[in-house]
Amino acid sequence: MKTLTITEGRGRLGFWFKKAVAGEDIGFVFGDKIIALRPVEVYSGDYALQEYGLNKKEMAKAARRIKKSIAEERKRGTLKTFTGDISALRD
Repeated sequence: MKTLTITEGRGRLGFWFKKAVAGEDIGFVFGDKIIALRPVEVYSGDYALQEYGLNKKEMAKAARRIKKSIAEERKRGTLKTFTGDISALRD
């Protein structure tokens, strides 16, 4: 593993990112710890958990509630379609 101080790595951070993406073990010394620089997979399934703290069951319940709300607004005729003109959303 190549270890660097933050000062050493800062100037060439893009270089070290490329090395990590290529599979090299890169670590930054931070106090008495070494922090590894590694690519991670990000998938949309964990977004609700990370952003809102919702688990799968809670997210499914929220999705049903949102869909119901949209359907009700469509039925009432109060749902506005976004055309790209933000001023059209104002009443």
